[in-house]
Amino acid sequence: MADTPGRNGRDGRNSRSGPIKVLLVDDHQVVRRGLRTFLEIQDDIEVVGEAADGDEGIDRAGELLPDVILMDIKMPGTDGIEALRRLRTLANPARVLIVTSFTEQRTVVPALRAGAAGYVYKDIDPDALAAAIRSVHAGHVLLQPEVAGALLAEEGPGPSSGRGGNLTDREREVLHHIADGRSNREIARALVLSEKTVKTHVSNILMKLDLSDRTQAALWAVRHGVAP
Repeated sequence: MADTPGRNGRDGRNSRSGPIKVLLVDDHQVVRRGLRTFLEIQDDIEVVGEAADGDEGIDRAGELLPDVILMDIKMPGTDGIEALRRLRTLANPARVLIVTSFTEQRTVVPALRAGAAGYVYKDIDPDALAAAIRSVHAGHVLLQPEVAGALLAEEGPGPSSGRGGNLTDREREVLHHIADGRSNREIARALVLSEKTVKTHVSNILMKLDLSDRTQAALWAVRHGVAP
């Protein structure tokens, strides 16, 4: 989940109108075909390409500029986690949604730490998958409670632990809403602010806490009692 200003910006939202552009990255052609078949009937989602491994996925992401990437974790060669790390290094603004099997849950934690915006299981209901794509595109972070707990346990005390005192009251309010999974637009409505103002607050929060993205901010909030 590259968190740099640009097409999506730090809030993870895409300001461009039109359907959500999705790239499928999975080494199983049958899986890609099934995903494409369903997603192509969605009016607001467009499958712009496919890739069979992480290397190809990175190349295709640079060419096609998708809004959301559906990424498998276990692939030959460059796997999903390494691909995520490289996408962040390249400052690719696409939101990455991990598609995994239930038995691979322990690998979800490294994927989220590498920058994924969330994850879904391969047996997910098709309508729920479409909803998940729309959700991460809107700036939400998809975390199951057990995985959020595992992330917090793995991280332990971090370098930003004592920096919460630098946040203003308004920034703490915004952080509370980030931890609740709200997008910038929803935060703006809740706090009666402009989206531009919320973006500024989010950027300041990340800078002050020395965090790189909203997922880390949400986890920081949970750990330090700012979350709802």
